[in-house]
Amino acid sequence: MALDEGNQSSVTTFILLGFSEHPHLQAPLFLVFLAIYTVTLVGNVGIIVVIRINPKLHTPMYFFLSHLSFLDICYSSVFTPKLLETLVVEDRTISFKGCMAQFFFVCAFVITEMFMLAVMAYDRFVAVCNPLLYTVAMSRKLCALLVAGTYLWGGLCSLTLTYSLLELSYCGPNIINHFGCEYSAILSLACSDPTFSQMACLVISTFNEASSLLVILASYIFIVVTIIKMPSTGGLQKAFSTCASHLTAITIFHGIILLLYCVPNSKSSWLLVKVATVFFTVVIPMLNPLIYSLRNKDVKETVRSLIKSRLRSHS
Repeated sequence: MALDEGNQSSVTTFILLGFSEHPHLQAPLFLVFLAIYTVTLVGNVGIIVVIRINPKLHTPMYFFLSHLSFLDICYSSVFTPKLLETLVVEDRTISFKGCMAQFFFVCAFVITEMFMLAVMAYDRFVAVCNPLLYTVAMSRKLCALLVAGTYLWGGLCSLTLTYSLLELSYCGPNIINHFGCEYSAILSLACSDPTFSQMACLVISTFNEASSLLVILASYIFIVVTIIKMPSTGGLQKAFSTCASHLTAITIFHGIILLLYCVPNSKSSWLLVKVATVFFTVVIPMLNPLIYSLRNKDVKETVRSLIKSRLRSHS
């Protein structure tokens, strides 16, 4: 503990409980999460490399997909190493500044990904509903502005929420019942009035979730109407295949977010929050490259040609 100028005591370090209440699971969980994290890094870096080396994939859709992979690498790398550390090291402490930094970056990357998925939905809307004007409507300048906007908004929202947490005083206990610096876990340790922080979180979370889902739903309503009007089954299949991967990613991402919103903030639900957060920060970043590569013909063809060229060079 340390004493600050406001004559209020504040913690300088937090202790992360992680999954310490299940000691027999620590070693198996470490191996599982390490394997998932490795697949996440390899898969997402692979997607970025494949998009870069194949000129056929230099389109707005794959431009957004490469940024989605980058965001998956980022927010998984902010949370997962600390999670792995808490599973094998007895000293589970994290500094106050380190905790706030972790919260800021995870929050920024998650909000940015939320709107990146919305931008990708708009991109699919233009591709299916206005295919002849697609390259004109989705110009390089517009794509760059949309991506920059998602990063800027994610950073601004995260900065606001982090500031609201920094304004609170923390006078103990300093034990976080989580494997990382998650918002509700940090807030539960505050010994000053958290009303402003809670209101800021409510407003930002509600606006972000509602606005991103509104863009996604509106885009896919127009896509479905356009698909229904298509005379040929070939066009219908092509339109469905171009949207299926994105719809799968959206369903998983927003499904977990809504689950976390609906879980009551009580001691009995902390395990569920931990499991949902693990799925959100560790598993989803691994699933996205699998979803997009397994259902994407162009990505699969590029990967096959890469493997063949490697095999030829070795032989």
